[in-house]
Amino acid sequence: MDAWLASFPLIAILRGLRPEESLDVGHALLDAGFRVLEVPLNSPEPCESIRRLVDAFGDRALIGAGTVLSPARVHEVAAAGGKLIVMPHADVEVIRAAKQAGLYCVPGVATPTEAFAALGAGADALKLFPAEQASPAVLKAWRAVLPAGTAVMPVGGIAPDNMGPWLAAGAGGFGIGSSLYAPGRPASDVAARARAFASAWQAHLASKGTAA
Repeated sequence: MDAWLASFPLIAILRGLRPEESLDVGHALLDAGFRVLEVPLNSPEPCESIRRLVDAFGDRALIGAGTVLSPARVHEVAAAGGKLIVMPHADVEVIRAAKQAGLYCVPGVATPTEAFAALGAGADALKLFPAEQASPAVLKAWRAVLPAGTAVMPVGGIAPDNMGPWLAAGAGGFGIGSSLYAPGRPASDVAARARAFASAWQAHLASKGTAA
């Protein structure tokens, strides 16, 4: 998971994506630098979108599903070629099913208790969700007790202009939802929004003196 997040640690959350638009949206995101794409399972025909994205971009992007609520859905995602399971909760049975299937898993957590339980079940990273009910100060406190190197990714309300405080507190990346993609939004608009996030990330790297 770290290898996919290293250069551009933003996950595109494509809730509502339709199969027929998946390739245009995928191209827009990859061109901007995104390398992790998530199609929530409450989207229209999500496994078909995942299958198309994997066929087109599977050698260049980590593609999988979000809003995965049961072990049975894990197996559906795996059958479609998905390699990533993202959850809004920290159900250890779903985490274990993902790991047994050889998939990456990023469960949603809102407390340290959930975070440690998820890591104990094999989570590859943690989704701090919803980020609106937490704060960078909360994340900083978590970082003092979580295992070193644990990627904690705030999700919810993230925009290009508010990533800085979270990054300073130790965020390992972000999940980006409606500020990037929304149902019916044209691929050209998604591309412009993706570039704005890419610019914000590059500005962060430059501020640390690590820009290429």
